[in-house]
Amino acid sequence: MTTPMNDEPQVVGLLLAAGGGRRLGGRPKALLTHRGRPLVEHAVRVLREGGCTAVHVVLGASADEVRKRARLDDCVLVDNPEWAEGMGSSLRAGLASLAGTGAPAALVCLVDQPGIGPAAIARVRAAYASPSSLVAAAYEGRRGHPVLFGADRWPDIAASAEGDRGARAYLKAHESAITLVECGDVAEPYDIDTEADLKRLD
Repeated sequence: MTTPMNDEPQVVGLLLAAGGGRRLGGRPKALLTHRGRPLVEHAVRVLREGGCTAVHVVLGASADEVRKRARLDDCVLVDNPEWAEGMGSSLRAGLASLAGTGAPAALVCLVDQPGIGPAAIARVRAAYASPSSLVAAAYEGRRGHPVLFGADRWPDIAASAEGDRGARAYLKAHESAITLVECGDVAEPYDIDTEADLKRLD
């Protein structure tokens, strides 16, 4: 496990786990089974092992069931009643939950990307430089997740987040400011979106 030293910035992990799994027959992605436990548990563990000592988890579809079945005792659970509107609403809810925490940055992950492990989290987190930092993992040079947003950027990111695009519009508009961190040697950025993708879970 990678644990930040006391003098290192305490970047908060922000896990977006509200999706309803529309292309999976309405099975919430957070509750898909991976390595014997709900996928949301796996994602939280990855964030922690990558050095995020605090983790906020945004829930939406079947939130009550997720609370019952997943062990998320040490996380801040954030309800997103507007989850059906897409990832943008979850990003807004997650960033709002960080207000007043004093966190200098949020490291954003998606619950349906189990191929991204602690090594990628640690690399992106280590690239934090200031509250205006904007960092993203890259896979053969192509931007992907996780993404780190310095706290100074949260208001503008939240204002631009909509639909299923999340922060894409903001990232495109600020492309020159993004620090890309290559992670293709330690992670695979596939999504669990369809029935065919379920074979990637074990």
